[in-house]
Amino acid sequence: MVETPTDAVHSILINIQESIAALRTEVGQFRLDNRAEHERMEALIRRQRRDSAGMLVMMRAAASDFDERVTEVEERIAALEARKT
Repeated sequence: MVETPTDAVHSILINIQESIAALRTEVGQFRLDNRAEHERMEALIRRQRRDSAGMLVMMRAAASDFDERVTEVEERIAALEARKT
């Protein structure tokens, strides 16, 4: 046993204070990392939306062009059938 009693409260409080300071630092770093990741995901989502809108425009144009060509073929066939009868 120790002959003189020691007060452990002071050292325990210092350790708690150091732990709180370390936790604050970790939480701050986590927030920065989380914000950067969130901004990266937002940029990715914006880019995907823009790409999807572009693909939709291209698909509509292709469908319209296809419809026009099919209509032309139908008109030619109707004209040929009208000529035969």
